[in-house]
Amino acid sequence: MSKVKPPFNPPRSRSTSGGSSANWVPEPIGIPMGNILVLFHSKSGNTAKMAAEVAAGAARIPGMEVRLRSVAEATAEDVRWCHGIAVGSPVNMGLVAWEMKQFWDTKMPDDWSKLDGRIGCAFSSQGGWGGGAEITCQSIHTILVNFGFLVFGLPDYVAHQFNVHYGATLSGEPREPREIEACRRLGQRLAEWVAVYVDGCKEEHPLTSGRTRFPW
Repeated sequence: MSKVKPPFNPPRSRSTSGGSSANWVPEPIGIPMGNILVLFHSKSGNTAKMAAEVAAGAARIPGMEVRLRSVAEATAEDVRWCHGIAVGSPVNMGLVAWEMKQFWDTKMPDDWSKLDGRIGCAFSSQGGWGGGAEITCQSIHTILVNFGFLVFGLPDYVAHQFNVHYGATLSGEPREPREIEACRRLGQRLAEWVAVYVDGCKEEHPLTSGRTRFPW
């Protein structure tokens, strides 16, 4: 299987012989090795719980390495490392929380225009249904587009009348199976697109992979 390695890709594997490379292992042949970053801010803990489920969904795709980082601990290097990013924020006055905006404003300016081609998506927790989570996801998309990320939504439904069109959006924390699956489906789709477009694994495309996309 041919592998596509865009110019921005960091090294994915090194020989284990000699020097500082002793902790690296050879890349498995035929297994995608995409890097997924789940970046979030959480005030009440609800968005953090969503982030953990998004990360679990990304790990469904074989070979993906997943980092889970809050904006308080994340660095610009985490963003440079990733091929795909899922960004999560609670709703703050109908928009993205200032802590998330601050991360991109203060930690990432030097990387503006240098992140083209990476893949991005969004998730958000709101205090009640209709509280602005989808608008917050679109705010996140706008930030990512300005940095050159290719953003996406999902046509998938994870349950009756429960979709993930603009990203995973919940009221509060993920409790019900459909809420958990919404988060995991977002992470899974991000990893699928990384596998397809970064690693050249066309068999991971959601239209041909055979994975369930609708509850009927």
